[in-house]
Amino acid sequence: MNKRLQIIKYLVADFLGSAVAWTLFFVFRKTVVEGVPCAELSNMWHDGNLWTGLLLLPLAWIALYAIQGTYRNVYRKSRLNELKQTLFATLIGSVVIFFVLLLDDRITSYKYYYLLLLVLFGLQFFFTYLPRLAITTRTVRRIHSRKIGFNTLLIGNGDKAWQIFQDVENQEMSSGNFFKGYITMNESTDPRLAKALPCMGTMDNVARVIDDNAMEEVIIAVEKCERSLVTTIINVLSAKKVLIKITPEIRDIIYGSVKITSIFHSPLIVIDTRLMKEWQYSVKRIMDVVIAALAMIVLSPVYLVTSIVVKATSKGSVFYSQERIGLNGKPFRMHKFRSMYTDAEKGGPMLSSDNDPRITPFGRFMRKVRLDEIPQFYNVLKGTMSLVGPRPERQYYIDQIVARAPEYLLLHKVKPGITSWGQVKYGYAENVDQMVERMRYDLLYLENMSITTDIKILLYTAIIIVQGRGK
Repeated sequence: MNKRLQIIKYLVADFLGSAVAWTLFFVFRKTVVEGVPCAELSNMWHDGNLWTGLLLLPLAWIALYAIQGTYRNVYRKSRLNELKQTLFATLIGSVVIFFVLLLDDRITSYKYYYLLLLVLFGLQFFFTYLPRLAITTRTVRRIHSRKIGFNTLLIGNGDKAWQIFQDVENQEMSSGNFFKGYITMNESTDPRLAKALPCMGTMDNVARVIDDNAMEEVIIAVEKCERSLVTTIINVLSAKKVLIKITPEIRDIIYGSVKITSIFHSPLIVIDTRLMKEWQYSVKRIMDVVIAALAMIVLSPVYLVTSIVVKATSKGSVFYSQERIGLNGKPFRMHKFRSMYTDAEKGGPMLSSDNDPRITPFGRFMRKVRLDEIPQFYNVLKGTMSLVGPRPERQYYIDQIVARAPEYLLLHKVKPGITSWGQVKYGYAENVDQMVERMRYDLLYLENMSITTDIKILLYTAIIIVQGRGK
């Protein structure tokens, strides 16, 4: 499947649909509202407002749809959900256009205002949803006919795993699962399953299996005696960009806990690992880019002065780059102003403390006011970090933390941040115990993640910087 090509299809359809809708709306506005005779309509092609709208409005609509999350998961679209999303976005966009561009129109009756809004909404919705419906319907049919699908890993090796494998494979209308193999929970394996699928290892190497085989879905089908392991399995999988499904218990069905999305497919519970709605992720990214760009511009004199002082007060480079682990467990280079003497870790990785002799005098001041962190605005612009998120750690310390608290891996579900709930409470951790303690607050952040929470953490961070209470 070519995800980029599928996104381009939706983008082109939305752009052309918006352009057609605006052109027809312009014709309606000229003929019905302004009373221009049909014979003179050819003059409208010389109207600058028409061309300005054709150039800018489709782009504005696409930006609104992108914020809404329309171009994410383009192969998993539901036609009903797309109908609701298109209706909502069209209503919001039409109201904004009406108040920004149309409210100052000269009209003979206020009824024309309602008519203009209704026609704008109707045209935009019709010429947006119709092409989307065609693209989505074709995609759904290709999935149902097994022409395209998603690489799927089965976790389980008993009778239940064999049963769910058979159910999915024998569906009248395919759900798009292309099984690549299974992960075993113990030494014994159902011989029928072993004959049908290759064994790809155990839970100890599930993360590597997912990465190496580009898995897109994971179905958990463990036996009843292994149900206690489900939470641990989901915690491990949550750090990966995969759709997680699990077989329900009979009691879940009896008590009405299972919500199915398709009549024809096997009854599997979809584990929703999203922490925010799609539009909130988009707004969070917009906030990151805007604030980081403004910060780098406004703080450019501070960057210059700090660079000069760091260079003048101790030998070594101005900046310090180090590999950290970020979103979905992927490594990246994090940048800081150097606050320690050169070769501070020549004996191996070490955490800093309040009276750490490796920290330079100016470095101690920088840490108090978080000045050493400001080069990370560049990481935010690149997209490897966010303004707010759990602080990224090195793999060396992650291994130690996970040995004590496996739930730490859940923090890899989000981009690491310049500041975090744990950073506000603890500052720089001096040992692994404090890292584990700080993790509790970062896990709370995941549970309460929202734009409002991010703003609160940014405000508290600003207060700490002003008061010089950084640790």
